[in-house]
Amino acid sequence: MSFLRRRSAPTPAGPDFDVLAMDPGDWPGVLGAGLLPAPDGSCQGVILRYDLFGGRGPAMVIGNLPEGSPARELGEDEMPFEVLHLLEALGMEEEVRATATEEIPVMHQDSLLIVRRVKCSETRVSCVQFDRSDNVLVTIASWDRPITDDLYRLLKPLPAELFQQQ
Repeated sequence: MSFLRRRSAPTPAGPDFDVLAMDPGDWPGVLGAGLLPAPDGSCQGVILRYDLFGGRGPAMVIGNLPEGSPARELGEDEMPFEVLHLLEALGMEEEVRATATEEIPVMHQDSLLIVRRVKCSETRVSCVQFDRSDNVLVTIASWDRPITDDLYRLLKPLPAELFQQQ
């Protein structure tokens, strides 16, 4: 499937992997994107923030972290980077920890994903993660709305042009 391949460019201006997210045209709010750079200039992840709250903070953060990204390394009870980013953007200072995980099967186009649902001590946070075949970890963190199977149908690779330097 197209969203599972690595990009092949001589000198990528952005990530060297397809970023799985919702197309900005499919989302009625504001989209913000950030790259996590490594000291050598490579991309260690892409974080996308979707704002539906009229500038009052993000409703959802979607992270794409390749294998070896330091943001993937979690200790016991630690929340994924995307959840911490979401809470920081919302101005929440309370400590949030992972309380449990469960794995559920979800269909995405013609593929079966094994999705890890991360339960949080802050009940207004929803978080799911899944691994792609190219070893990119996708994490979706949502504020005050559950993540349903309908969301997975909206996920698609974003065009590389969104991440090129002008």
